[in-house]
Amino acid sequence: MRPHSINRAAALALAAALLVPLTACANDAATSTHGAAAPAGQKVDGPTVKIMVGGLDKVIYLPAMLTQRLGFFAEAGVNVELMSEPAGVNATTALLAGDVQGAVGFYDHTIDLQAKGKNVESVVQFSQAPGEVEIVSTKQADAIRSGADFKGRKLGVTSIGSSTDFLTKYLAVKNGTSVSEFSPIAVGAGQTFIAALQQGSIDAGMTTDPTVANILDKGLGKVLYDMRTPEGSRQALGGLYPSSSLYMNIDWVEKNKDTTQKLANAFVKTLKWMSTHSPEEIAAKMPADYAQGGAAQYAAAIKATLPMFTTDGVMPADGPRTVLAVLAAFHPDVKGKEATIDLAKTYTTEFVGKATG
Repeated sequence: MRPHSINRAAALALAAALLVPLTACANDAATSTHGAAAPAGQKVDGPTVKIMVGGLDKVIYLPAMLTQRLGFFAEAGVNVELMSEPAGVNATTALLAGDVQGAVGFYDHTIDLQAKGKNVESVVQFSQAPGEVEIVSTKQADAIRSGADFKGRKLGVTSIGSSTDFLTKYLAVKNGTSVSEFSPIAVGAGQTFIAALQQGSIDAGMTTDPTVANILDKGLGKVLYDMRTPEGSRQALGGLYPSSSLYMNIDWVEKNKDTTQKLANAFVKTLKWMSTHSPEEIAAKMPADYAQGGAAQYAAAIKATLPMFTTDGVMPADGPRTVLAVLAAFHPDVKGKEATIDLAKTYTTEFVGKATG
């Protein structure tokens, strides 16, 4: 970030305030922050970049850790320190405060922040679909068959104002249910989400893999809307919905183009590697503790989510407009201001277009 006259505490407070309406994205992260150092012997003579991820163990953000594990950051000539936060909003707050140079989270943050006067752009677009699944409790499966049946229901979301919250509201309104006719319940992700579903605290909810695979394996829920594939995204949201990405402050990118290119080279190489390897091969490269339900279940979760990923890091042509339409339906800073949002400034293909990965 550029130097500011305000002090660090004020910067953090401002960042947090800016992000209240749009918090954690599809969060199935671990409950504690942890760093991920480069593999032994992989330190290189090059720049060091800190990247905060909204949940390193989430399949939708898999390219971050996988790139590290494959040694592609080092090969590209950049040292990357990966950090994880259980809430995606904390990743973006850290980016705005200058604590990290990049964040891995949902692309929709870039639109939200532009509406608030902040210039952040997606540099590498990992996905073309949300990777989200609306899961209905097995006990309510016969009663909830579409968003039209959300009336009077308790629906789990990561947190109020999160991407899961927005997508849930969109699915409701699209099917004739007002946002005032159901109750969004913040239940977090992972085990807290599963417990809420199991105990009846929620009737249905939105989450991602590996939590989805865990729920289905236990017979606790059934899939209502599956947005892990481009087809599922089009059916539920009317188009491709780019989500997980590496996004950065535009000013920093402009001043550090060589380093940004190295990051793009590494991530694009990973995306291509993913497209030519099996879920089992991908799972084998990841930390063992990411397989919450065992190796086979983890590989199955990766297989179900793989279709969401791009193979080249390029933003899908019509994706940004779909995201804008969803946010404009409810977001107080975006609704009615669509014409003022310059989508061309929310992402760049400059670096992925030159990527050597």
